[in-house]
Amino acid sequence: MTIAQPESTRRAERRRRITRRRRRAVATAAATLSACAMLVAGAILTSGGDDTAGGDRAQAHAPLGSPAPLDPTAEAASDDDVRGIPLREEDLDDPTDADETDGVDEADEFCTSEVTDAIATGDPEAVVVAAGGGEAFRDGVVAGRASRCIALNHPAWDWVVVNKQRPVEPIDYAPDVIAPATYSPIGAHLDPAAAAALDAMVDAARDAGAGDIGLESGYRSYDTQTDSYNAQVGLRGSIAEADLTSARPGYSEHQLGLAADLVACDGASCGTMYEFGASPQGAWVADNAWRYGWIVRYEAHTTGTTGYEAEPWHLRYVGVELATAYAEGGYDTYEEFWELPAAPEY
Repeated sequence: MTIAQPESTRRAERRRRITRRRRRAVATAAATLSACAMLVAGAILTSGGDDTAGGDRAQAHAPLGSPAPLDPTAEAASDDDVRGIPLREEDLDDPTDADETDGVDEADEFCTSEVTDAIATGDPEAVVVAAGGGEAFRDGVVAGRASRCIALNHPAWDWVVVNKQRPVEPIDYAPDVIAPATYSPIGAHLDPAAAAALDAMVDAARDAGAGDIGLESGYRSYDTQTDSYNAQVGLRGSIAEADLTSARPGYSEHQLGLAADLVACDGASCGTMYEFGASPQGAWVADNAWRYGWIVRYEAHTTGTTGYEAEPWHLRYVGVELATAYAEGGYDTYEEFWELPAAPEY
């Protein structure tokens, strides 16, 4: 049986909707002003950019409505842009306008002024916190309530999903990266937030008595991934075999600067990635990586979903809030976490 709401309740709900619309209008105006300012600032900054680590991508963490990071001369982005990378039409829902219904606009319930303000800061963790934490953020995305302000294909956000069915967009995307303090035999780099999280995790593992950890591989450009993939084809003898252990160029999480391949070290030397899972360091990381914003991306027995053999050394940075929701939810794959289709093949 449906019980009708009292008139006073309906009036209160209408007032709340009006307040939300006013907040959204203010946020939109602020974003437009920010876009104009960032357009000018982006053009000035990129005139002296450094190509060695994606210098022209200094706008990767730009506020809502800023110019596209790969095109600092572009016109100001629309209100449906996130971090300067335009949403495609198919990424957006068309929720019913709250003016046309007595029901609550679910997109407005997620994309609140607090969330849009956090988006404007360019801080992924702040966005998740503003949405109510990792579990609430995930639930909003999965239910489609976040589609007005959040997309899973934006490479500049920590929650982006890249797999064999979801390439990096744009294909030549290059993040702003730095060298972490963690020892790397090849001098690997990572996204700044991922680098800080790796350093914290490595220090904690050492303090816990698990041993030293090194960074074997971090950010890899599209061209570097091409070389890496081709090497695996030659080593394994076929594309089908290479696809089980290496991503094709444009489909690698390493291109995001958010993936880390780890090795166990004992002071003067480090082992190989393939030995990491059986090491004390590997066991500690498997149990504790989520505390520092990392998940083990390719678990054993998940090849049917991910398309990759088990890689206990391959960690993916998603931020502490989402990693906590991932661990507490008992998920085995990032695809399952977002309720996305399995992606075992290209």
